[in-house]
Amino acid sequence: MTYFSEYNTDGLYDEMFTSDGSPRPAVQLLVERINNFEEGEFIRRQITAEYALLRMGITFNVYADEQGVEKIFPFDLIPRIIDANEWEWIERGLKQRIHALNLFIDDVYHEQKILKDGIIPHEVVLSSERYLEQCIGLDPPRGIWCHITGTDLVRDGDGQIYVLEDNLGCPSGVSYVVENRQLMKRTFPQLFGMYQIQPVEDYPSHLLDMLQYLVSDRVMTPEVALLTPGIYNSAYFEHSFLAQQMGVELVEGRDLVVMDGYLHMRTTKGFQQVDVLYRRINDDFLDPDVFDSESLLGVPGLMDVYKSGRLALINAPGTCVADDKVVCAYVPKIIKYYLNEDIIIPNVPTYMCWEDDDRNYVLEHIEELVIKEANQSGGYGMLIGPHSTKAECEDFIQRIKQNPRNYIAQPTLSLSRVPVLIDDHFEGRHVDLRPFILYGEDIYVLPGGLTRVALKKGSLVVNSSQGGGSKDTWVLSNPF
Repeated sequence: MTYFSEYNTDGLYDEMFTSDGSPRPAVQLLVERINNFEEGEFIRRQITAEYALLRMGITFNVYADEQGVEKIFPFDLIPRIIDANEWEWIERGLKQRIHALNLFIDDVYHEQKILKDGIIPHEVVLSSERYLEQCIGLDPPRGIWCHITGTDLVRDGDGQIYVLEDNLGCPSGVSYVVENRQLMKRTFPQLFGMYQIQPVEDYPSHLLDMLQYLVSDRVMTPEVALLTPGIYNSAYFEHSFLAQQMGVELVEGRDLVVMDGYLHMRTTKGFQQVDVLYRRINDDFLDPDVFDSESLLGVPGLMDVYKSGRLALINAPGTCVADDKVVCAYVPKIIKYYLNEDIIIPNVPTYMCWEDDDRNYVLEHIEELVIKEANQSGGYGMLIGPHSTKAECEDFIQRIKQNPRNYIAQPTLSLSRVPVLIDDHFEGRHVDLRPFILYGEDIYVLPGGLTRVALKKGSLVVNSSQGGGSKDTWVLSNPF
């Protein structure tokens, strides 16, 4: 049986097939193997994988879903394959980007040289909702602010890869990368004998090494804990998974207390000092004495311990200033300023609505563009012009006029597609890629990352909260 005989790229860039329907070199073996399956075999294995997801409890929460918040994370069995040469380029670009962003964050909370030199206007950074005055003068351990980053990459119709945005606060999704790989190995063990695939299962050990490195110059055996908002958080599965894989305590704010100038957690054996806190709550909720006074998720006095150098917080408070989508548009200049290098992976071209010329263009061409709020994520606060009604476009026009600093616009990219099993056949669906980068003693990029799939036909929104799913991402060890 030829499973892909009816598959059509529809003239769009496809990660597996060229425009004439031929498999790309790196996926030739995979396509041949799938075509050798008996009729119905692939569908049976997909069903088996979905039952496995249910048994393993691999879920996420959707707060606004009226039918219940907890859902199985959709998974498609055809892996996305990235050639070794292309990955080497991606890895270099991500390391360059994170190195420069770390220097930028440190600068804007200290001397602000990049602002004084006019590379970025003062008002762009200082007016950002995510620039925290409480963090001015902070000196995080080892001088590292952005320890964990999830940078979203997209490929346009011409094959060019762009950075869509950075996620430096509490980036999520890496647990699905690891679990997807385990699921693929159980479902298609023979496929792994056909390729040399770079591993992802060792991410928790890389993560723990990074966390411990931050305080290893002053603590012989650091005590690490992972701070979660609790079981109702959308990423709670990931919090518990990573804590279990690293062998560290999973705690909530109520489990922590500041005593004698140090952070402690309550245990069955009494209070235990915490040296490294991997927090999965936003800056605002960390310490009610410093940020949101009504927060019940954080720990009073936490920031005093951090400022004293007796605790490492991951990521450092204030890091999210680099997540602001207006700030993100300046990353090419940030890289040039701090590293004296041209950007390796380009940004998606961006119009900044706070600039008069850009704003006028956006307002005149809103039906052609994607409009985004500067500090929203997860597919929220966004307008996709070509897929929106006139009323929706008019609503965003008024929003932009009222608060131009809060909006950017980008061309509607023709995101690359991949084959996805829909009922009993394959159809193309749009994807992006979220690699995860750890900044410790060195900068480490997890090979591949989370390939997110827009399962709704024609949709460009890949977020799980908006109906998206995922695929296993194979980075090959050797080039084709």
